[in-house]
This record gives sequence, C-alpha cells and structure tokens, in this order.
Amino acid sequence: MISLEHTAHGAAAPAAPTRFLIGRFHEVVLKGGNRWRFVEQARRNLRDCFADCGVRRIRASGPRLIAEIPAGVPDDLVRERAALIFGLQNFTISRPVPLDLEALKREAVAAARTTQATTFRIATRRADKRFPLNSMEIERAVGAAVVAALGLKVNLDYPELIITIEMMSDAAYLAVGKYPGAGGLPVGITGRATVLLSGGIDSPVAAYRMMRRGLHVDFVHFHSHPLVSAASREKAADLAAILTRYESRATLALVPFADVQREIVARTLRPLRVVLYRRFMLRIAGALAQAGRSTALVTGESLGQVASQTLENMTVIEQAASLPVLRPLVGMDKNEIINEARRLGTFETSILPDQDCCSLFVPEHPETKARLAQVTAAEAQFDIDAMVAGAVARTEFMPLEFPPRPASTVR
Repeated sequence: MISLEHTAHGAAAPAAPTRFLIGRFHEVVLKGGNRWRFVEQARRNLRDCFADCGVRRIRASGPRLIAEIPAGVPDDLVRERAALIFGLQNFTISRPVPLDLEALKREAVAAARTTQATTFRIATRRADKRFPLNSMEIERAVGAAVVAALGLKVNLDYPELIITIEMMSDAAYLAVGKYPGAGGLPVGITGRATVLLSGGIDSPVAAYRMMRRGLHVDFVHFHSHPLVSAASREKAADLAAILTRYESRATLALVPFADVQREIVARTLRPLRVVLYRRFMLRIAGALAQAGRSTALVTGESLGQVASQTLENMTVIEQAASLPVLRPLVGMDKNEIINEARRLGTFETSILPDQDCCSLFVPEHPETKARLAQVTAAEAQFDIDAMVAGAVARTEFMPLEFPPRPASTVR
C-alpha cells in the first residue's frame, strides 16, 4: 500500500493509487479472539467479487477492509460490487490525501465542486491519534474552507452531501458520500447449506437471509420436465444466478422429479400426496447436500402459508430429512416476503409463469394435519432408497460463478 512518512506537520503523499474501496465491518467488530477468521473471510470474498477487475491488494485496518482500486475500474462498478459483500456495514470510494490540513481543505473543496449539493457536512474519524487536530477541529476547518470557496451551507442533520475523512497512519482518506453495505456476516464463515429453490417468491429470499448469516449456499431445484415445460428450470437458473452474486460460486442441482411423483400417485391416496412429495424432496436434497459437503437444508416455508406448511405437516415432513432444516421465513407473512424479494431483485423473475413440479398431480384437497404413522404406512409400499438413488443419479449440475467466467456448462 502507499507509504507516508508521518511528521507533526504532515508530509507529501506519494503519487500512485488514487482510489481505495474502504469497507467498514458490521457484526464482525463484535467478535472476540476469532475475529481474524471473519476478517479473512471478508477479504477473500471481496477479492472474489472483484476477480475480473484486477483487485489484488486488500488489507484490514482496525474495523476496516481497504482495497486498492485499479485504474480504469469505474466508480459505478465498484459501488455495485461492494454492495454485494456481506459483512460490510457501509463503504466509501476514497482518495488518499497528505496528512496536512491545507491539503485536506483543497481536496474537500475539489470534491464538493463535482456535486450539485447545496448543503453538506464533514464527517471525520481519526484512526491515527497523532495528527495534531482532533476530529471536530478538522471538521470545522475543512468545512469552513468549503463554505468560503463554494458558498455551501452546513447541515449536520440532513445534508445533501457528506464528505468523509479518515485519518490513518499512512494518509488521510477522503470520500464523497458513504454507501450502505449488505451487513450481516461474510459468506462462508458459518458453514455451507443447500437451499430447496422452487422458482417461486419465497425460497430466493430464504437463501439470501441465510447467506447474510454467513452460510455459503448451493441450490437444488425439483422439476417435472418433460411432462411440463422447461420454464421452471430456466427460472431456477436465473434466480440462482442472481443469488450467486453474493457468494461468487455455487452449484444448482436440477432434479427430475416426475418419476417419483408418478410412483406416489399410483400408490397413494390423494390427500397425502403433497406431504409425500415434500418428504421425498428432503431425502433427495439431503443426499445431494451431503455429497456437496452441506450440513443443513434451507427452505422458504412460512407457517400456515399453504397446505404443506401447517405445523403438523412441517413436523411430519421434516422427519424424513437427514440434515437439519432451516426455515428463515417461518414467521414472515407474504407481504413481508414480497417486499424483501423486490429489494433483492428476484421478485420479477419469481412471478414469471411456469409449471413447477408442485403444481403437477396436486390433489384438490390436500391433507393439512398429516400423522406420522399414517404417512410411514403409506411409504412402506415404496422402495424409498431406490427412488432417491434414481433421482440423484439423473440430477444435472450447473456450476454458477460471479463474475462469470467462460465455459460454465451443465454436466
């Protein structure tokens, strides 16, 4: 990184890199002795998110992650990518300034001149306390220079423009604006899970919520192609691609489920079919998850939303799972989920028409209070292991990457 000899009166900043992405940690700052693990995971995630931009020099400094932005990478792209990195509370695109008050005044005036703002404030933090002025004194001096040069008005509560200054040991870092980060914990720090991705509104939101809690997720989608169109497969691929932006790499497993459904329809009374479908999905997803080193399954279930999501049915269905089942949306209502899907950017894709496997062979009046003894008796006539193994063997795997690399193909 840039080096700067510190003196009481400041020193000249070197030429060299002109911009730095400075991300400030969210929950990571609350961690104790293992905080370094969270910081290192965030550093790796930032590097992966900017893999096609040549970002290589990334370091941690206190509660910050600092990355040198190569020349030629536009600010808009930096803002877009940085907003995808879980673990960061907010971030700035900052420029190094000599540790000198007059230099800070000049740079602040120049930065304010590039905007249309009429009100502003200066926000200063001193990571290095050796600078002779404290934060408030720096803010007053630099703010006065902006007022004198441009006539802007100071507004400490609701300014149109915030100029941030961070006084560090090597330089001061000045930025126009501070942008919200994704928050949460760095993806990958709390483990790996597999999401049952339906193609609807709920499961992408569930995946997002678990990634925000530090889980790296893969996806499994059950489809009934060729009995129905391939639309649900395509939707699942699009949704998984949107979600993969937050973790750089994932795998989408596309499971042909029609044969399992036909077997259930041929041998089971109508009301129990939905419960049996869901139990087989959990078995198949569990087998795929364990092969992919996941230690939990994630669903988009919300209590009472549909027939399979009554408390009785969810209890019976979960009995078939070989891994813990996480339900991050269980207490949310549909409007809350829709609002989050809109913010996430998955809603418009989720509502595209398709024929998913859950709409095939669904009885008019499904059971809402299934009993485990009743369900296991119905399943006794199936060769469960063979049915699960057959679905797993016919599963297609789609690797997903962000930023996209060439030649990602289905195998």
